Amino acid sequence: MENEKKYIGDLILLRGVPGSGKTTLGKTILRCLSSDDPDVISADDFFVNEKGEYIFDPTKLKEAHAQSQQRCATKMKNEFSRIVVANTFTQKWEMDAYYEMAERYNYRVFSLIVENRHGNKNVHGVPDEKITEMTNRFEISL
Repeated sequence: MENEKKYIGDLILLRGVPGSGKTTLGKTILRCLSSDDPDVISADDFFVNEKGEYIFDPTKLKEAHAQSQQRCATKMKNEFSRIVVANTFTQKWEMDAYYEMAERYNYRVFSLIVENRHGNKNVHGVPDEKITEMTNRFEISL
């Protein structure tokens, strides 16, 4: 198959509301695949201070997502074989930058929705009303 595209690696986008287990699943995937980098990229990382405390500031969300995209691009430039990004991605457009990067750097993309069927609570203190709001705007593309 001459015309089949040759990919450098896989980009796995994990989508779901807070508490669904995106980061835990991402770490499991990377561990099972014996990845060259065990770190899951997440906008949440931006809000963790030097002491390891999570301090969310909604005014810095744009910066947090820009940092996630930059980290992903750096891994692609360095040709990591597996990259996992775990963000809520409630709407399709929120993934567009990652799809564009994947095209530019020749990565195959998998988008997975992680459901909270295990009754887990989110570790970032997101209020239930906000999670309901996110759930209601969650877009599924087929």
